[in-house]
Amino acid sequence: MTPTDATSTTDTVTPELVVLLDDDGHAVGTADKAGVHHADTPLHLAFSCYLFDDAGNVLVTQRALHKRTFPGVWTNSCCGHPAPGEPLDDAVRRRVEQELGTTVTDLRLVLPRFRYRAEQGGVVENEMCPVFVGSASGTVSPDPDEVADARWEPWAAFRAAVVDGSRTVSVWCREQVAQLPADPVSAAAADVDDLPPAAQVVHRRP
Repeated sequence: MTPTDATSTTDTVTPELVVLLDDDGHAVGTADKAGVHHADTPLHLAFSCYLFDDAGNVLVTQRALHKRTFPGVWTNSCCGHPAPGEPLDDAVRRRVEQELGTTVTDLRLVLPRFRYRAEQGGVVENEMCPVFVGSASGTVSPDPDEVADARWEPWAAFRAAVVDGSRTVSVWCREQVAQLPADPVSAAAADVDDLPPAAQVVHRRP
């Protein structure tokens, strides 16, 4: 075998899969994340997370300007999609570390049944998106491929501005903030029984 022969094999990239859902939240299949968001995006499973510091500030992020969906939009700390079979809390921790370069502690489910649909530039988001809150442990170091900017803001002021419409944020962030408790840091964790069935299956590990 020549050196050329030894290096001529084609590299393959494993696609990042998302979990597709029916209207009742049951898993009905998977799809490649790279192609799932378009003008007729199928309903799928996701999550959102709000990170707080010791002073009660929330981490607000601006989506990278080159993102296909909602580029440059300010939003909550972190969003993402669990892989098939991945517990939601594990998915949150994984994405926080990947996107923000930090770890999350005291992670709690607060809005288990949040669902939304939003469109920008002909691309639709269509998700069942349970919402978590947690504490950032360590310095935040955002990945520029995911996050254009990030800042800590007092929760009460941020919440008030989002609710009264004076602060422009993503559609899902606006709807989530309106539903979150006034003091999410002290809020009790929601019951995993209220998660979409597909998320319950992966949330309960042996």
